[in-house]
Amino acid sequence: MGRRRFAVLAVLLVAVNAFFWLAASGFALPAGGIVQSLFGAKLIRAEVVWSDGGKIQDTRIDRGVIATITTTAPATITLREKDGSVDPIPLATTVSVHLGATFGTLDQLRRGMRVVVSRPATGPADTIQVEGFGP
Repeated sequence: MGRRRFAVLAVLLVAVNAFFWLAASGFALPAGGIVQSLFGAKLIRAEVVWSDGGKIQDTRIDRGVIATITTTAPATITLREKDGSVDPIPLATTVSVHLGATFGTLDQLRRGMRVVVSRPATGPADTIQVEGFGP
């Protein structure tokens, strides 16, 4: 009876292993940005509350098309979002601009670019991720 149990257990383990080997790609997050993976293409804005080492962080994410950019102090970017709202967003002096896989500057941003802007809920934007051009 012991050999039979061993054989059943071995077959079961091989079957489970084969299942996860074949289905592994189905359980993975899709390639692309984290915002796209978690929130999808229909995201307009989100407020994300998360824990960072026991400290609660509150982050606001806005997605839209650049309507205007003001680079004089205080710098702001105005987004036209899919729901029709127009939101001016203050920018931190240390804002990082991501143009695909490279870093850029505020001077490289143009009206009509699709962007995702990330900021602390009560502060200026610290990250701008360019998604593309035009609406």
